[in-house]
Amino acid sequence: VNGIDVLAPLAGRDCIVLAIHPAMTFTGSDEDVTRLADTCFGITAADDVGYAIAQSLVLEIGGEPFRVTEDARRLYHAALSHAGNHLVTLLGDALDALRVALSGQELLGQQLVDNHPGGLAERIVGPLARAALENTLQRGQSALTGPVARGDTDTLGGHLAALRAVDAQLAEAYRVNALRTAQRAHAPDGVMEVLAR
Repeated sequence: VNGIDVLAPLAGRDCIVLAIHPAMTFTGSDEDVTRLADTCFGITAADDVGYAIAQSLVLEIGGEPFRVTEDARRLYHAALSHAGNHLVTLLGDALDALRVALSGQELLGQQLVDNHPGGLAERIVGPLARAALENTLQRGQSALTGPVARGDTDTLGGHLAALRAVDAQLAEAYRVNALRTAQRAHAPDGVMEVLAR
């Protein structure tokens, strides 16, 4: 979140102050270094010289630099947190609900549905989530499919009831996300009414 303001005391000492922030999540694994090559970096500097240096540093490691003004850094960071951090929660909730739905229903010889990462639930949700992400990045809002896009109030009501029976907080998270989805999609009033409850 911090930009160059925290470095202001150095600016008067013949120092070039700049902030370089990778738009990437890091988990402390070996993959972190590999991911840097395709990463975009938000750069903030006090002047054009600082921007030129920051841009050169980012290009040198194979990244793509973009300018973030000091006054926009909080909004910039909030957007990245929303995309990266909240996706973890969204997928975690979806995986939890799917595990409840499938537990004890395994086919003969099939792996049991459990809470271990990389299991059946992840193999089901993974391709769907990756396709939805790619479609959204390529097509924007027109990538939306599902009950909100169709205006299917019966399905939305059924989803909420099923989720409430499992976990009230998960159901509320679904409702809030579906409501925001409906707002972005300019869904019919009936959809808004189901999700406003």
